[in-house]
Amino acid sequence: MATSLQSLFHAIAQARDEQELRQHIVAKVGEYFAATRCKLAFLDEFPAVDANTPAPIKLALSLDYNPVLRYLVKRHAAVHDEVILPPGVWQTICPRADHGHVMVGPVVSNGRLVGGIAFTRHRSNPAFNADDLADLSALCIHFSTRVAVLRSNPVAFRLNYDRLTPREAQIAELVAQGLTSAQIGASLWITENSVKQALKRMFRKLAVSSRAEMIAQLSASTIFNK
Repeated sequence: MATSLQSLFHAIAQARDEQELRQHIVAKVGEYFAATRCKLAFLDEFPAVDANTPAPIKLALSLDYNPVLRYLVKRHAAVHDEVILPPGVWQTICPRADHGHVMVGPVVSNGRLVGGIAFTRHRSNPAFNADDLADLSALCIHFSTRVAVLRSNPVAFRLNYDRLTPREAQIAELVAQGLTSAQIGASLWITENSVKQALKRMFRKLAVSSRAEMIAQLSASTIFNK
């Protein structure tokens, strides 16, 4: 039986954490749109673009080069490539066969774009259409609402101070609340770069590679230490 839009709304509302949204629910949404690839990502997790960033990633994250991303950032609205480009032009911008058609939608909180949901289809498959866009716009409202609720109820950590310094513990707690590196720096009166460097050290200590992994590990530590 095909997944209905209403069942997806319900699943999003029942998600226990962001990890469930990212993995289980986004996968179902990807199936709903017959997507080749799908992903929920948050802006504060995007890698910093520097001289060592691979060229394809630089282009994908460039607002000057990527018109679909530019539309999302400027308007906070769902879009697919043929809304803003003639048919086939996107494939000259992104030559990957499994990214032959692309559609993205916003995740917003407190007037800010905090993330997005992206879908691709193989170039041999039909392009996304107006119905897909309408459905994604509705789903993004539910995703944005659920993310706001989850981030307003941060995980209470009982941190292991043998592994994290008091400052690192403060940063971890603010990460759990969904703050960006810049917001954490402003809250703690340190620079954004200091936050990023601290996070790198924390990742090494905890043997993780992302904020989500760090939160998950610290959450598990809290449960096991009760």
